[in-house]
Amino acid sequence: MRHAYPLARPGQVIGLLGGSFDPAHEGHAHITREAMKRFGLDRIWWLVSPGNPLKSRGPAPLDKRMARAHAVMRHPRVTVTDIEARLGTRYTAQTLAALMGAYPGVRFVWLMGADNLAQFHLWQDWTWIMEQVPVGVLARPGDRISARTSPAARLYRDYRIAGRASHLLGRAQSPAWCFVNVAMSGQSSSAIRAAGAWGGPAEM
Repeated sequence: MRHAYPLARPGQVIGLLGGSFDPAHEGHAHITREAMKRFGLDRIWWLVSPGNPLKSRGPAPLDKRMARAHAVMRHPRVTVTDIEARLGTRYTAQTLAALMGAYPGVRFVWLMGADNLAQFHLWQDWTWIMEQVPVGVLARPGDRISARTSPAARLYRDYRIAGRASHLLGRAQSPAWCFVNVAMSGQSSSAIRAAGAWGGPAEM
């Protein structure tokens, strides 16, 4: 099963939340709703990836993860998409370049949890990402200190937008990033898998 390309109009601000969503859960939905409110976004797209290059074990089949994501995230301004599989991109920088080419005039904002900011310097072409699109970071339990002292945070410290001005991020000129603290869900995909509540490839 494949899904149509998301719709977007020039001038819109689209937040992008990428990941394997293996499986999607209420924590993902919660940070999505918070990002919509905090960062001045018109819409958010969940980019359900074919696989995470930083993880050695493959995720559950894409169609299964897409179905779960659709069941978990029900919001009129949120789109769940497998566009990375359709574009044939594997890394975030590749995906952003393809999206900026396919949607001229649309402003994209990359969204991530604080745990991802802590290891952002390991991502391929991570400085290019910072230079191309604003980045919105949402704090997750236990990750605040490591994120704020990460190589990415230190290198781009002069381009950080204060949390009280987070609504300006969507229209900010890159590089720009903002770190906001939110009341986070304790759920995690790894805990759900460990509890046996989500089957991977072996069950399919």
